[in-house]
Amino acid sequence: MNNIRKKFDIIIKIFSDELFLKNKGLSNEVGIHVFCYNPKNELIVREFISKMKNTENTPFRLIECDLYRIFLKICEEKRILQKIPEMEKKKGTESLLKQLQKIASPELFVKHMQYSPHKYGDILVITGVGKVYPFMRSHNILDNIQHIFEDIPVVMFYPGSFDGQELSLFNEFQDGNYYRAFNMI
Repeated sequence: MNNIRKKFDIIIKIFSDELFLKNKGLSNEVGIHVFCYNPKNELIVREFISKMKNTENTPFRLIECDLYRIFLKICEEKRILQKIPEMEKKKGTESLLKQLQKIASPELFVKHMQYSPHKYGDILVITGVGKVYPFMRSHNILDNIQHIFEDIPVVMFYPGSFDGQELSLFNEFQDGNYYRAFNMI
């Protein structure tokens, strides 16, 4: 647990850095970052994010997008949320998964993440990656946000590992290739 707390101290310093907030210093790449953590620290990470969102007098403002909450909102808007258990019972888990992945497309997730205007100091924080799996894969979200959030830093809090090329959810499932992101630490 001490290790995760040390990482939080580093993140706060990074979040407060002017170059980071201006989304500069990345060789003209889009400022997409992945903060990997041990999945067993999920509740500690959630608490940290909540605390940072509510901390005043910082040079940054966290804009959290919880992918699972977005998924539930999409299902509510499509009026299928209450029908999901019956759909799974009738058609099976695999069929339901395929159907939900069509309904809740990466583009629709990103549409729910958009806001404006983006202000200096905003950091888009993506959470809920593990909760929304397998309905949405994190690399699909990252692929679709590049052009929308190019002026502010994006940080995906990721319960697993990222080696600069491949994402491994829970250090167990191959979540996809994504080579444009930077490891936060």
